[in-house]
Amino acid sequence: MSRASKITLATTSLSAIGIVIFVHYAQRAEQAAMHAGVIRDYEQQQLKRERQADFEMQRALEEEYRKVQTVSDSGGPAPPG
Repeated sequence: MSRASKITLATTSLSAIGIVIFVHYAQRAEQAAMHAGVIRDYEQQQLKRERQADFEMQRALEEEYRKVQTVSDSGGPAPPG
């Protein structure tokens, strides 16, 4: 085998190995990014559920207070007097 063919074989072999390693690394990075997105979505859904529960609790408290107190929903300034 000539020197040029040995260099060509070594270069193509190293290039192929480098490409395989790069693709493997890129797939791992993409998988990690996708997993992080799933975790972020789960946390957002959890936060939304907590806020909804707080809202429902506030609504129940408001209805309970409305039973006990007289509340005016005029929204304007108080009448002079």
